[in-house]
Amino acid sequence: MNAALSNLNAQALYQHLLANLRSKLMPEAHLVGITSGGAWLAQALHQDLALPTALGIVSSSLHRDDFSKRGMADSVATKLPFEVEGAVIWLVDDVLFTGRTIRAVVNELFDYGRPKAVHLAVLVDRGGRELPVQADVVAVQISLPPTQTLRLTRDSQAQFAFSLED
Repeated sequence: MNAALSNLNAQALYQHLLANLRSKLMPEAHLVGITSGGAWLAQALHQDLALPTALGIVSSSLHRDDFSKRGMADSVATKLPFEVEGAVIWLVDDVLFTGRTIRAVVNELFDYGRPKAVHLAVLVDRGGRELPVQADVVAVQISLPPTQTLRLTRDSQAQFAFSLED
């Protein structure tokens, strides 16, 4: 197992992310999880923070620059049960890498309206940016070779863990 992964406790990092967001979220903010790991995190955060605003889910599928390779596989449709126009939105994702997913998600959000502000919270920032994207809240920063893929998993008891693929 990779040394960086063996030191990552997804549940502990979730608690760190929860604590950081608790101090930053305004009452009118909407959490929007990016499918799929970010959506899992956003659901848990929304519940643990007892937010009064609606929870959203956003897919990057239709705006990806690698759509011809990835297609719609494992895609969940975007669900934004609130008015995006003028909203304060906190995007939540599991792993920030190149920034391309975030670019695609922001494009998807703007298809629904112009938010007042969009912030980003991630569990893991693994570096390797190809676009100028930076998270506002990060639980941990690590370094992995670009050939490896870090994925958040969730078991039947909604406990988080990581898997690493070469």
